[in-house]
Amino acid sequence: MPETNSIVDIRATVVQIRRISTAVTIITLDCPAIAVTAKPGNFVNVKVNDTTLPLLRRPFSIHNVRGSLIDIMVKSIGPGTTLFCDRAPGSTVMVLGPLGNSFDIAGKEFDTAILLSGGIGTAPMLFLEKTLAAKGKKVINLIGGQSKEDILAGELSNCRFATDDGSAGFRGNVVELLHSELAALKKEGRPKVFACGPNAMLKAVARYCHEQQLAAEVSLESVMGCGIGICYGCSVEVKSPDGGLRTILLCREGPVIDAKLLAV
Repeated sequence: MPETNSIVDIRATVVQIRRISTAVTIITLDCPAIAVTAKPGNFVNVKVNDTTLPLLRRPFSIHNVRGSLIDIMVKSIGPGTTLFCDRAPGSTVMVLGPLGNSFDIAGKEFDTAILLSGGIGTAPMLFLEKTLAAKGKKVINLIGGQSKEDILAGELSNCRFATDDGSAGFRGNVVELLHSELAALKKEGRPKVFACGPNAMLKAVARYCHEQQLAAEVSLESVMGCGIGICYGCSVEVKSPDGGLRTILLCREGPVIDAKLLAV
């Protein structure tokens, strides 16, 4: 995770609100102190209102970094996120970050990065893709959703889609798409999977990558109140080295973990 002294809690200005689907919005915030140290996989905790309603902050993956600006992808699923998406440009919010750890992209054990996402799980992928491309890695996006309306490709490149109803791309889920593409992907260089999406999807990804002996990391979702390990609201069980289970705080040891910790 980022060094503790790099985490800041600042008042950031909302620069732009851009609706990209019926329920999903890209919100641009001016917060240079966070942008300068952010890494792909990090998240921020945002107080969406200056009142106590809602009381808790909301966690969001950093979608992109552009100079002093960060973009976050927000899905309206309740009063807190809806309130945030309705903020006007020029208003301000309190933002804590960058939080959590980041995807491990420094290793030399892979040539091709397979960015696998489902629904709002594409949130961290643009920042990750740009960082990987700058390091000379080949990047391929496999994106899944129930239908074409759920596909959030945005500015991502080399995209291949999977939809449950077949309305866009491969008919089936994104793990089945990975299976159908894997032989060809291996010919393009040693692959590594980076995944984000619903936790049930991530468990399926972890299981498949374990079976195929594929290196993989997954970014998990959890309820987070504080984002810094005080409230213990984001505790999850993962495998321990002795084969049993142990509990981690996702905001401190995640949200990115080795997929082997979830493999069954």
